[in-house]
Amino acid sequence: MKEPVINCPQCGKTIVWNTTNDFRPFCSKLCKIIDLGKWATESYRIPKTEELETDK
Repeated sequence: MKEPVINCPQCGKTIVWNTTNDFRPFCSKLCKIIDLGKWATESYRIPKTEELETDK
């Protein structure tokens, strides 16, 4: 069975998805740290779609 091939979400490099890659879905530790840094500095945000209703 062929292992799936994906692109690193940070740099786009093609990598094989398997358990030997400790950094998956990233290609390297550097890409993983860059992504974490973007979350930490709020460069990435989850969009707010609607207001939550509160109990009245």
